[in-house]
Amino acid sequence: MIKITFPDNSVREYPKGSSALDIARSISSNLAAEVLSATVNGELIDASRAINTDASIKFHKWDDEQGKHAFWHSSAHLMAEALEALYPGIKFGIGPAIEQGFYYDVELPNGQNITDADLPKVEQKMLELARQKSVYQREEISKSKALELFNQKGDPYKVELITELEDGTITLYRQGNFTDLCRGPHLPDTSFIKAVKLTSIAGAYWRGNEKNKQLTRIYGITFPKQKLLEEYLVMLEQAKLRDHRKIGKELELFAFSEKVGMGLPLWLPRGAALRDRLEQFLRKIQKQHGYQQVITPHIGQKELYVTSGHYAKYGKDSFQPIHTPAEGEEFLLKPMNCPHHCEIYKTKPRSYKDLPIRFAEFGTVYRYEQSGELHGLTRVRGFTQDDAHLFCRPDQIKEEFCKVIDIILYIFKILDFKDYTAQISLRDKENRDKYIGSDENWDKAEQAIIEASAEKGLNTVIEYGEAAFYGPKLDFMVRDAIGRKWQLGTIQVDYNLPERFELEYIGSDDQRHRPVMIHRAPFGSMERFVAVLIEHTAGKFPLWLTPDQVVVLPISEKFQDYAEKVLNYLNNSDIRTLIDTRNEKIGKKIRDNELRKIPYLLIVGEKEAENETVAVRKQGEGDKGVMTLDEFVQHIKQEIERQLS
Repeated sequence: MIKITFPDNSVREYPKGSSALDIARSISSNLAAEVLSATVNGELIDASRAINTDASIKFHKWDDEQGKHAFWHSSAHLMAEALEALYPGIKFGIGPAIEQGFYYDVELPNGQNITDADLPKVEQKMLELARQKSVYQREEISKSKALELFNQKGDPYKVELITELEDGTITLYRQGNFTDLCRGPHLPDTSFIKAVKLTSIAGAYWRGNEKNKQLTRIYGITFPKQKLLEEYLVMLEQAKLRDHRKIGKELELFAFSEKVGMGLPLWLPRGAALRDRLEQFLRKIQKQHGYQQVITPHIGQKELYVTSGHYAKYGKDSFQPIHTPAEGEEFLLKPMNCPHHCEIYKTKPRSYKDLPIRFAEFGTVYRYEQSGELHGLTRVRGFTQDDAHLFCRPDQIKEEFCKVIDIILYIFKILDFKDYTAQISLRDKENRDKYIGSDENWDKAEQAIIEASAEKGLNTVIEYGEAAFYGPKLDFMVRDAIGRKWQLGTIQVDYNLPERFELEYIGSDDQRHRPVMIHRAPFGSMERFVAVLIEHTAGKFPLWLTPDQVVVLPISEKFQDYAEKVLNYLNNSDIRTLIDTRNEKIGKKIRDNELRKIPYLLIVGEKEAENETVAVRKQGEGDKGVMTLDEFVQHIKQEIERQLS
């Protein structure tokens, strides 16, 4: 018998060799029908895999990320089986689960192509295969056997991957007539997959290298119920309407230029104004919380990033080193701001009385993302982080965490992000070798995060094994207006950089101590945050933030002078106002400016000019009556005050 410990710390005994599915069935048949995978002793495994030792267990269902991952990874294998049946001789690259669904990179035989018109027959084949209830069978295999198998299949991409693996670590999965090189985990069988939609086709270089062959990447998504697919397709239509690239172009917020370079956004006047207001909003909050603003260069000597470890981590994804006329001198475009902030900390001796020290910077960083991975503002090569690094004593971690949580929650409230979960990422319970720092410091930091999250009443999930190697962290996962999940806001504890840069402070005992470093970024990056905000609001920004708050619409040219008087009065009252001087009918002006998503439209004609009033129309709500200019200014300021309170 083996002892199984459940998440509530209760313990039951089961026969050795029982699987997570067996254990779920012992609790209820309904639970067993929903279990897609399991975490056993910190390892994510198949729900059908035998457990032979005492273990802790957590079941994963459709509502869990790990459950969806197993579901979509299994679906990628199912699609591959369908493709192999329809296109004999097809060759396979990689086929992972992604945030929404899965993809597989393939090379079609004999120069064939697959188009959008072909996708429905692949979907039908997948559903036909799914109904066969084929079991996903895991098999451990030697490297020589794996090479022999995939050489026989004529799959050079799998052979290349296998040559890089260590013998004794290779596993295969078989279902139906398909066999794949894979670590898993997978569903118990294919019958869980009830609804299929293949969404798009793209080109993708093998292993992301533009020098390699271009393969065909087929994207898809699957669900355990048809109703979930239907809801997803409705959301997809909404997402198209809210696409930040489309709205950004319509509202003239940002652009890209081939001559400037791929993935390097150009902020247009209206977008720059929007971004600046977001920065000023956060600067004001940070000032209230004791942050000090710093500015660091866009480049640094290569040695700086070697010391920090960023060169080892980001070297392949960074732009090539900048060589100066001086022999052996190399600079890099900075991939992160934290090494620079460590050097600022070291500019003078620090005492325990000085801590915490909070350095903040809107610092632009650069990473050479592959061209196929660039996507509007959400994936770029140059982006500005709302970065801050807090240097504190171990006994200050909890208090600093609480203060950062306060900032993030205030931002979410003001910008109407109501649905969010805080993920507490802790060490692996079993394998502690991959983490640096003492157990004592880790225990303090993890407990501080857990207690701070509880004190703030956060809806949390704890994920063991998801901590960074240098410390635990707290990530905020936010759902937008149409239910998509984004990571916005992160707080990370770091013992690594203070060690690497030999940061010190003199303690109350007159001895030298290492400070603890906290990284935090409520927005993450300005580019990605603006993209998420555009899609969350569909471009209808709150009044305090929107680039243009008011547009004045004269009924005809006769009232142009009065319209300009209104314009000047409002601009002098710090209300961002435009005037539409086009010789168009008032109905067209209203429609056009509604499409520009300007919150308030002020219509002025003969009566308004005589009485020095404006006819007020609110975007999406219609007429709001007639007001004097003073009344309208007060109305605007009160609305902004409500939004920011």
